[in-house]
Amino acid sequence: MPELRRDPLVGRWVVFSPERKQRPQDFHLQNGALQEPGAFTWGKEHLTPPEVYAIRKEGTEPNSPGWQVRVVPNRFPALRIEGDLMPEGDGLYDRINGIGAHEVIIETPHATEALEDQSVEAIANVLKSYRNRIIDLRRDSRFRSILIFKNVGPMAGASLRHAHSQLIALPVVPRMLQERLTSARAHYAAKERNLFEDILRAEHREGKRIVLENNSFAAFCPYASRFPFELCLLPKRQNPHYHHSSDAELELAADALKQLLQRLNKGLGKPDYNLILHTAPLQREATEEARLEADFRWHIEVLPRLSGIAGFEFGTGFFINSTLPEEAAQFLRAVKIQ
Repeated sequence: MPELRRDPLVGRWVVFSPERKQRPQDFHLQNGALQEPGAFTWGKEHLTPPEVYAIRKEGTEPNSPGWQVRVVPNRFPALRIEGDLMPEGDGLYDRINGIGAHEVIIETPHATEALEDQSVEAIANVLKSYRNRIIDLRRDSRFRSILIFKNVGPMAGASLRHAHSQLIALPVVPRMLQERLTSARAHYAAKERNLFEDILRAEHREGKRIVLENNSFAAFCPYASRFPFELCLLPKRQNPHYHHSSDAELELAADALKQLLQRLNKGLGKPDYNLILHTAPLQREATEEARLEADFRWHIEVLPRLSGIAGFEFGTGFFINSTLPEEAAQFLRAVKIQ
């Protein structure tokens, strides 16, 4: 059974999941090559756990061909959905049994089709699948937060080539999210202004770091980017919860995301990358929810993995970035895409 243990020195939770070392070799990196298990294509549905959600052609049966997006439990989950939460002390330390959910969002039935190669409508279906899974899982009172992420390429930690994302529901709020919540809360308390709105104003005023925008979203290279060509996709409407996004908003998000990934691919030769969706925690009281509505806003990060993380980064928490965000944004704006 997985378990979470808290490091009291830095307040960081670590997931221990011994079952994941039982994954077969087909699900591991082999000399830097991505594996092609074939379980994510039409006709191979029996090779995955039964689907928990799908967008499929009318008249097709669950766990059969005909789907466009399909969500299944991870065969080798970091956390398990069965059981009750049992937080307990262990002397000085704290631990929780590894309750959570770990799902795979299969973004296309085509083994060689990248997310950005799909139509805007198809990408929007992937984003709507994220939303609908959050809506379902948030009903479970054991879960405090949900992280959705996408790893592309060996440098980003991917082991499968077939386009997919992952969702992990956690019984705690991870430190990375808590830091963002704390910064947003402190900014609002000090200035009575939303931090994300102030960031958007600053980026519009400067203009140098914005890559693209539409009626609902702005995409820019953050002022203190950790990685070369790092990108943030930020909604213009104040909304802490991704699952409160409308279909129209997600369609515009899909259009922006497609353009961003195409610019990265054409300009930088298809770099490996991580995509991370940051959304507000779940199961909040009314007072806390009102604060979130005022000070936090969901957003997406795209982190190209053009350079590695080494001892300096681990030792200091600093990042060494060889490309100024102003230069990165200028380069990406100039990339011609269809």
